[in-house]
Amino acid sequence: MKPIYSKAQLDYLRAKTKFENKASTLEKKIEMTRKTREITQEIMEGLVQETGFHDAFNELTLSENQLIEWSHSTIKHEKTYRENRQPIEQMYTNLNNSPEMRAQIIELAMKIR
Repeated sequence: MKPIYSKAQLDYLRAKTKFENKASTLEKKIEMTRKTREITQEIMEGLVQETGFHDAFNELTLSENQLIEWSHSTIKHEKTYRENRQPIEQMYTNLNNSPEMRAQIIELAMKIR
């Protein structure tokens, strides 16, 4: 049976897929460009803009933030949250200080049904 996702989860999945596709396109453009000339910062910035990588990254970041916000409000209704309120709130408080913690919260948010 196919899992049912919330809007925040679906938006995140779409943004993540778009970002991965743009990253792949950027990598190919970099490799093609590298064969003919040196990659300078200016050339790299142009490739990032040309491929839409920058926009995809911003869209992914926004969808991650919405997913995290959604998961934080949704989880408050769970028994596990009520029993472990302090450590869970600490995780959400520190999510911007640690990329690993942010990734862990996103991973857990995708498991909420």
